[in-house]
Amino acid sequence: MKYGSVTDRLADLGGEKWEVHALARRMKSNGKAVIELTIGEPDVATPSALMDVAIDSMKNGRTGYSDGRGESNLLEALAGRYSHSLGRPVTTDQILCFPGTQTSLYAVVMGLCDAGDEILVGDPMYATYEGVIAASGAKPVAVPLKPGAGFRISAEDIAARITPKSRAILLNTPHNPTGAILTADDIMQICTLAQQHDLWIISDEVYDELVFDGETFVSPLCDAEYADRVIVVSSISKSHAAPGFRSGWCVGPAEFTRRLLPLSETILFGNQPFIADMTAAAVSAPSLVAPGMRARYAARAEILHEMLNGVSGLAVHRPQAGMFALINIASTGLSARDYALNLLDNTGVAVMPGSAFGDALRDWVRVALTVGDSDLMEAATRIADHAGTARALKAAS
Repeated sequence: MKYGSVTDRLADLGGEKWEVHALARRMKSNGKAVIELTIGEPDVATPSALMDVAIDSMKNGRTGYSDGRGESNLLEALAGRYSHSLGRPVTTDQILCFPGTQTSLYAVVMGLCDAGDEILVGDPMYATYEGVIAASGAKPVAVPLKPGAGFRISAEDIAARITPKSRAILLNTPHNPTGAILTADDIMQICTLAQQHDLWIISDEVYDELVFDGETFVSPLCDAEYADRVIVVSSISKSHAAPGFRSGWCVGPAEFTRRLLPLSETILFGNQPFIADMTAAAVSAPSLVAPGMRARYAARAEILHEMLNGVSGLAVHRPQAGMFALINIASTGLSARDYALNLLDNTGVAVMPGSAFGDALRDWVRVALTVGDSDLMEAATRIADHAGTARALKAAS
């Protein structure tokens, strides 16, 4: 039997990246005690006030077909939110609603790229980016993110990789998995570069409400001069601890959303009205849960740094935002995948191998900061003991 070429392009870009997480889940289901530090699941329940909006909406009959662009109340709420944050009008015809950031990003890339095009993206990158780009037939061009530069993508490094096939620059700020935030100067240089080469900028900003105290987030949408080439994707998954509700959006030029709308309507015809009502309520007011998450994740990153940085050669990278920290495990002599599997097997601690996020993290692992402090400290103790053992074995060999 014959299959579409997309199945070949995505053959190794799906669940294989989550091998360690899936194994940890199987171990837990078999009754083994596992400290799970693999995925970005918020550590707090979706606010009951938001769930009440969705429940009441369902009871009031908001369970029918939706508008293909998005429910009017949600479009208006999002337009209001971005108009307020940017200090200039953002209209409803600049917005499309989708079930989560992932679907939004998929549609945006499909709407911008053809087979053979190139998208410049930082390495490391979120685990699904490579697949999203490959699905369109385009090629991801990795731009190394350097630890010494705080894992911030630079215009200079992007410029060195631009070719006639380049179509877009994919940014993620705040960044997953590194927790890095692009500065205003970083953004300005990248936007100027995009304008010089007539490139789109796609900005994944799903962590924009999880910026730690003392840090500043700047969106490429902030400068009106470049707004005609910037598309932002985001959702309520992280900011409002609502990943399972799958409610996201994209914001961009009105011409872009007009041209993308038929694609969106072909994929799905609008998101669920009752979830749209909940999302409208969510984005119309400050998040009830984001401040607490910001404080807890920042504090846990410090705990991890204090307990592990420099222990048996380990090095902990401090994030500026988000819900993850990185640990350099090169001193163990193991690859990131082998290290993560060995750590899980010997200690019951599950972390994500950095190699799932790109070649630049082949000596790193990503640790979720979404477990309680006591569990995180216990995990850090086990990681320290395991690193000492692995290093001793390496020396003996």
